[in-house]
Amino acid sequence: MNVEVGNEKKSGLALKMQAILNRSSKKAHMRLGEVLIKNQVITEEQLQLALGVQNKQVNQIGKPARIGQLIVELGFASEAEIVKVINSHYHLVVTSLADNIKERIEKKRQSLRQSLMKKLSHIPIKIWLQLSIATTIIICLVVTLISTGILFRQEKRLKDQMETIGKVSLSYFANDARIPMLENNILRLNTLINEAGSVEGLVYAFILDNKNQVLAHTDNDKIDTSFEGFPQKENFKEETNGVTRFEYTKLPDKRILNLISPISFKDKKLGEVHVGVSLNFISQVIKDERWRIIGMTLFLVLVGIVITIILGIWFSRPILKLVMATREISMGNYGHKVDLARKDELGNLATAFNKMSDELWVKSLMQDSFGKYVGSEVLEMIMNNPENSWLKGNRSEATIIFTDVRGFTRYTEEKEPEELVEELNECFEIQTAAILDHGGYIDKFIGDAVLGVFGVPVFHKDHIERSVRAAIDMQVALKEASKNSKNRLLASIGIGINSGIVVSGNIGSQVKLEYTVVGDSVNVASRLNGLAGPGEIIISGAIYEQIQKMVAVEALPPQELKGKSEPIQIYKVLGIKERTEGAA
Repeated sequence: MNVEVGNEKKSGLALKMQAILNRSSKKAHMRLGEVLIKNQVITEEQLQLALGVQNKQVNQIGKPARIGQLIVELGFASEAEIVKVINSHYHLVVTSLADNIKERIEKKRQSLRQSLMKKLSHIPIKIWLQLSIATTIIICLVVTLISTGILFRQEKRLKDQMETIGKVSLSYFANDARIPMLENNILRLNTLINEAGSVEGLVYAFILDNKNQVLAHTDNDKIDTSFEGFPQKENFKEETNGVTRFEYTKLPDKRILNLISPISFKDKKLGEVHVGVSLNFISQVIKDERWRIIGMTLFLVLVGIVITIILGIWFSRPILKLVMATREISMGNYGHKVDLARKDELGNLATAFNKMSDELWVKSLMQDSFGKYVGSEVLEMIMNNPENSWLKGNRSEATIIFTDVRGFTRYTEEKEPEELVEELNECFEIQTAAILDHGGYIDKFIGDAVLGVFGVPVFHKDHIERSVRAAIDMQVALKEASKNSKNRLLASIGIGINSGIVVSGNIGSQVKLEYTVVGDSVNVASRLNGLAGPGEIIISGAIYEQIQKMVAVEALPPQELKGKSEPIQIYKVLGIKERTEGAA
């Protein structure tokens, strides 16, 4: 028996779950059906017929066909028409009804929600708007808290005050009505009661005898009638001195506090007096006050918004100037200045910013000037790794190129110093360009000579080939420049090239340092340069062994060089083989 009951409960739960799933599925199908009806693919009657067939399938097999497939099977529309509507309405790319359309629609909606949230998150909010929102929230919150407390106390105070007025009137009526009641002076009782009509907040006042007959009433129509009693009483309370109080609703929207006091003479009860105090009067006063507070709040919010907009603009403009200045600095315009004549933190920030830009400008000038002395590649390595050990001296393989002006000493006797410097600079300009174009760097200028280095500080595997090509291009450029120039130095440059182990690093003292290369290979390059005539390129055997397939050379007799124990085989470079063969 218990098993059957359990099975019945399980079966009932399963039916409920199935019903919920059916309703959810039906809502989804109805949405698709409504879309098809809207696009005039099917009619309302056809949709209801399809839903009816689907419900039968639910009852029979428990797994109904999709509504779109049913519509196609019933011949109400073609699959192509339904797919077209789905793609158009949901902005999808569906090829058939067999696709998981519901899942795709959900993914599309989720993607749209994420896209919208992403766009909203990137919307810039101005400072004045942020301050205005914050001010509005703060003002509303503060005013709400304060006004709630004030209104609550005011309502309680008004209620107590009105109750006190009612009790005073009640006591007055109870004391002054005794004699007229003994004398049965109805006129005097009504004159006494009618005085209550002038008290604000009092709804009524009346006197009853012991038989519940109305002897006096602020409403003359109720005089000399039988009192019918009150509606349902609430908050009933009996106080000292025989005063009783309770609240009731006279009309659907009229709340009254009724106060009762007996009229007695020498311990004999003659009747009782009733005074009604309007609680709606108190509510109306509070309501009026609430509207005043709302008006005051709106006024304060408006004033606050205006003030915050002014303050927001006052603070955002200098910040905007600082942002623009930062962009200018990032673009390398170190001369840009922020003009803020303010004596606050923003003014101090502008002053500090201008000072920073001046220091960056000075450092930029120093960097540019320093780069002209040490070369751009050396400067970049120093800036990136100012404390790197490579500046302290490293052994490495490098190629040295020495250039010098033949007959320079005799030539200086014929020229003025200013003219001589100008002609030398023209020569140095061409030589420097050729060395830098092939990846070398200018180590130093020694009078009329130039020392160029390939392979350090930036290593190139083909540093020997680079140096020779640089020398050939240099001589070609000097020869071309000399054709249209009176500068005889251009055609008087001799070049010597050697390759080998050198030591590169900082050399000098704490006062002045120089990045350079030293070693026997440097000395040999200098000696080879002394053997080169105007327009000639002399290379060592170490150079020729590495590039003999590339250049055309003329072997020269071995030469004894100062500092070398044995003669050194040297070669004069005639040109690049490819160029020589091509020219032929």
